[in-house]
Amino acid sequence: MKLLITLITTSLLLIAPNAFSRDSKLMFSIADAMQSAEFQQRLDPNIRLYFGTQKHAKTLQSFGNVTTNKKTNAFGKSDGEACRWVFLSTLLALQERARTEGGNAVVNIVSYYKKEKNSSNTEFECHAGAIIAGVALNGDVVKLAR
Repeated sequence: MKLLITLITTSLLLIAPNAFSRDSKLMFSIADAMQSAEFQQRLDPNIRLYFGTQKHAKTLQSFGNVTTNKKTNAFGKSDGEACRWVFLSTLLALQERARTEGGNAVVNIVSYYKKEKNSSNTEFECHAGAIIAGVALNGDVVKLAR
């Protein structure tokens, strides 16, 4: 009996780190996230966000490139729920940076997980684990013609 308990305990200890070290790369729709009530209420409509190669008005002034990398507690949440929440947090950080620099937009926004660019006009990249979900974005803070 002691041998059986020892084998089960050892097996669980070897399996547990793999269960908690999950790092799934997931892609989610930008449009679906942006249309949610939470995003509509919290994002500043005066600071526009342009993903990938989306067209935008003429750039009047550039304030430089910015990267933000946010994480959120994913425990007890679906991957989609955790990823949308951290995506919103990341977009709010980009908008705050634009506001601080004097810009009115962030353009050329790309996913930037582990410094690897993933450009898309329609999707953002999120990495989800058993405990934490993260989104990293990179973009250019600018002032656009209205």
